[in-house]
Amino acid sequence: MHRITGREGGDSLIEMSPTDSFNDDINGYHQHPSSSSGSLQQGQSGVDKQTQSKDSVFFRDGVRRIDFVLSYVEDKDGERKQERRNLYEANLEKVGLELETEDKSESEDGKTYFVKIHAPWEVLATYADVLKIKVPFKVNDIPDNREIPMNWLSTPFRLPEHIMQPEPDFFTAPFNKSKSDFFLIDDKDTFFPPSTRNRIVYYILSRCSYFRDECADKDKKGIKRLLNNGTYTAAFPLHDSRYWTRSRDANCESERYNLYNHWAKFLCFFKEQPLNLIRKYYGEKIGIYFAWLGFYTEMLLFAAIVGTICFIYGFLTYDDNQWSKEICSENVGGNIVMCPLCDKKCSYWKLNTTCNSSWQSHLFDNVATVFFAIFMGIWVTLFLEFWKRRQARLEYEWDLVDFEEEQQQLQLRPEYETKCTSRKMNRITQEMEPYLPITSKCARTCLSGATVLLWISLIIACIIGVIAYRLAVYAAFASIMKDSPTAHLEVVGPYITPQLATSVTASCINFVIIMILNLMYERVAVWITDMEIPKTHLEYENKLTMKMFLFQFVNYYSSCFYVAFFKGKFVGYPGKYAYMFGWHKLRNEECDPGGCLIELTTQLVIVMTGKQVWGNIQEALVPWLMNWWGSRKSRGHPESLYSRWEQDHDLQGFGHLGLFYEYLEMVIQFGFITLFVASFPLAPLLALINNIIEVRVDAWKLTTQFRRPVAAKAHSIGAWEEILNGVAVLSVVTNAFIVAFTSDMIPRLVYMYAYQPEGAMNMKGYINNSLSVFNISEIPVESRPDDDENPVWFNSSITTCRYRDYRYPPGHEKQYSHTMQFWHILAAKLAFIIIMEHVVFIVKFFVAWMIPDVPSDVRARVKRERYLVQEYLHNYEVEKLKIQLSQNSNECTCTPMIYPSLAKHEVLSECL
Repeated sequence: MHRITGREGGDSLIEMSPTDSFNDDINGYHQHPSSSSGSLQQGQSGVDKQTQSKDSVFFRDGVRRIDFVLSYVEDKDGERKQERRNLYEANLEKVGLELETEDKSESEDGKTYFVKIHAPWEVLATYADVLKIKVPFKVNDIPDNREIPMNWLSTPFRLPEHIMQPEPDFFTAPFNKSKSDFFLIDDKDTFFPPSTRNRIVYYILSRCSYFRDECADKDKKGIKRLLNNGTYTAAFPLHDSRYWTRSRDANCESERYNLYNHWAKFLCFFKEQPLNLIRKYYGEKIGIYFAWLGFYTEMLLFAAIVGTICFIYGFLTYDDNQWSKEICSENVGGNIVMCPLCDKKCSYWKLNTTCNSSWQSHLFDNVATVFFAIFMGIWVTLFLEFWKRRQARLEYEWDLVDFEEEQQQLQLRPEYETKCTSRKMNRITQEMEPYLPITSKCARTCLSGATVLLWISLIIACIIGVIAYRLAVYAAFASIMKDSPTAHLEVVGPYITPQLATSVTASCINFVIIMILNLMYERVAVWITDMEIPKTHLEYENKLTMKMFLFQFVNYYSSCFYVAFFKGKFVGYPGKYAYMFGWHKLRNEECDPGGCLIELTTQLVIVMTGKQVWGNIQEALVPWLMNWWGSRKSRGHPESLYSRWEQDHDLQGFGHLGLFYEYLEMVIQFGFITLFVASFPLAPLLALINNIIEVRVDAWKLTTQFRRPVAAKAHSIGAWEEILNGVAVLSVVTNAFIVAFTSDMIPRLVYMYAYQPEGAMNMKGYINNSLSVFNISEIPVESRPDDDENPVWFNSSITTCRYRDYRYPPGHEKQYSHTMQFWHILAAKLAFIIIMEHVVFIVKFFVAWMIPDVPSDVRARVKRERYLVQEYLHNYEVEKLKIQLSQNSNECTCTPMIYPSLAKHEVLSECL
């Protein structure tokens, strides 16, 4: 084995020499005789397709496994691309990979060539050593003493043991090629699982060049670049079988079939997920996503139950709602004339017209809302802390304890290696490596930041446009709907109001704008992240994650923030209204007479539900339609004519950002159910129902509609964990402000305890107390309703109108200025915010302190395993040295005192 010379550090792959030797007789295993010839020529495929099934993951010899497949078609630029392919495939053979080409005449469409790649044992062993891949060396004999209380209750939700535990538990250690006989190598063909094999091959493909040694263009490297310039049309590892039936080849594991039957079918929605099988088939990165999604869904069950109870409480206390009774009463609400809600086109109206919206508001705006807001602040802490414990257990079980991001720092992105021409010494590896000059890095970062700010400004501009729409059309709806025939409908007529029509149409328009901006910004975010040239894959994902989440945060939540914290807060009063941008045609919007909380609920339901429905359609229906259309000619072909690589080629590519969008979707949903949950206690229930479907939809599309992704390692959910922590902290603040300023809870409590005229602990007289009086004659001419807009009951005898505020009446020495009750209510709101935040934060920090991030039994088992690994390695070295000494000296067979004989290790459960 030697390294390719004439290249700078970081660009070289390990080249396998034909003379390299490796012990082919390990643990009694003899390697299969196989040809290591290069790519088969197009005219040499003499295999009868009718006699040999092509639904197989092996070369034509039936021995060498297909670890990766490249496909290409010939086009008008064929000569240039063919030269690239020849050079690239020749370089792949130099590093030891074996290739076999399927001619286009063997393909279903008659146009596509398929290059099948096999990594022999020598290549796998070499790169497993380079990548420090952990492999088993001894069966784990540490007893698992965990006992789950009432374990029998979970029996209906369990899967068969061979699905949940597809392989035994082993002690593992990073593979060392020079100590290969230390590891449990029973069969070299199956020692590395297919997910590890395709990961190793992709590592080679990403770094292999397609230029001659004498060519100075170092930029010509990597399969990703060849896919981008059309040299190859696809590159993917193979599924091991069709998803609806087992493979006919007995050597195929058919794990895809097991995943489909026990995981991807919707009827399995109540079953546990086979996380170990998912990890074995797709790799740790996808496995940890489904573990997080499943855990998040389980925790949502508790939030959904409490939220539903709070909603039921609001429903059961429907008849105790004193203020709604006063609004609906002909003697109270029927005699209160309200000031117009907009200029010119809005008329005077009676308070009892808002009877229905007042009853609706009570369902969400009640005492239980405060309790639920506090509960969710604690729930989110429990969710994050228990997830850390679950994640720590998975790290141990999946051999990721010693897997740190620092290991990935040594694995540079191929794009970084090719685009950075400058070199400097790496202090860790003591090798020359590419780097990006600080001036170029600063310029790229500034341009990236400016682009992000530009797009956020665009979102805010769109939100302002929607607000302007609300202000402009409300007057139109008010004028049109006063004589609308819908007002006479018995059931729905009273609910169809100008406020509802404006709110619903504005929410729908806002949702459409959100989806359009999403499609546009996704490309922009990827472009500016590529422009920054991140050093590693981890850095690339973190940069893209922060950009996309920041954008999505503003995009999805800005309209909810407007309704919750700005709408109805800066409207002025009838004699001195506030106008948007000072333009007298757009008067600032007032809240619905039932309160702004019901409007926030409407906004939240439309955006959240619309996003989830659209997301499921986009995720499931679009890939299915594309696959159905792409494979329409091949569906009727028998297995012998429709090869495994052609079947997978017709599927959609998962892409390196496929998992990113799944996380993004769930984190945005997490924001909806935490940031604004005080306005809609049923939000966790909607999220729970969606996630039960989401788990199976994601499983179904990954198993049936997408090519098999390249396996990748990850020991956590990455930057998403910090984002979730940030959203959790922000949610305490937003819910406190919603209860204080959006809900009417605090004004009601202040009235009941301090301003109830009879001194009784009830809400009698609250409505009259909460409305101020204004003299109609003092309303400016430009704000008065047109004569034809006023209702028939309005006449000159009505001299005053009411509005929502706490101001002195006309004729008072401080007329139209705020009353002392206003300041008392404001002080109570601020006090509530401070008290609620401190209580929730104290409980959060106490809970976080009480719950350790790593379970004690996992911590003990990790230490125990590290000790055993060191001991077994020491014993191995001692035994190896004994053998060497006995071979080198037949005269002295005694063991040197510095290497004492060690007794065979026995595992004691007491050590745990």
